[in-house]
Amino acid sequence: MSLFLALWPSDEARDQLARAVRAARPSDPELRWTPAQEWHLTLVFLGAAGETPSGLSAALERALVGRPALDLALDDWDTFPQRPPELRSSGGNGPGQRSSRGGVPKRRTSRGNGPEHRASVVWAGVRGEGLRELADSLAEAARAAGVPVPSRPFVPHVTLARARPSRDVTDTLRLLGPAPTAGWRADRIHLVQSRPAGPDRYRTVRTWGLPWGSESQRDPERGTS
Repeated sequence: MSLFLALWPSDEARDQLARAVRAARPSDPELRWTPAQEWHLTLVFLGAAGETPSGLSAALERALVGRPALDLALDDWDTFPQRPPELRSSGGNGPGQRSSRGGVPKRRTSRGNGPEHRASVVWAGVRGEGLRELADSLAEAARAAGVPVPSRPFVPHVTLARARPSRDVTDTLRLLGPAPTAGWRADRIHLVQSRPAGPDRYRTVRTWGLPWGSESQRDPERGTS
């Protein structure tokens, strides 16, 4: 099992993603699509742990004191590895920044005469002022509590599909349609336990409200079933 800190998208954001996924799903039967109930934005991956590490909750609470709720919005579609700029939506600047509302340009894949883009993950970006700062602060707090959080670039996103090995996903990106725009107020930080199998893969074991200290310190457990 593993632990991570996450934000859950709003119902409006989930509905917008669900419509796009329905349109794109037929593009490649080999892609493994993430169930809608598992869509989330990971703030910090805390690694393998059976229980919450001692001192972690207190360290995270200190990092959250006074932090306001965040106004977030879905951003452009992208992948890991990320697409080169010429294959992104016109005017898009990547997750964390405002993107164009236009769709992914129609480009022929290797089945035609144009470029292809191979990737192992397809995702929707998320942008919002203060999002990166929140993730960095929580990562530092976890490290101070003894959790070996790796140093890696923070790319805010919601994973939609995976492929192993990587595949040409150009058609999938095109069929997802216009860049998503749904926004929401993120006022809950969730400590989530990930289990490798079963119908309820993710289980929220602790929740902090933003701004921290203004309400109850614990919400009921939340699963994904």
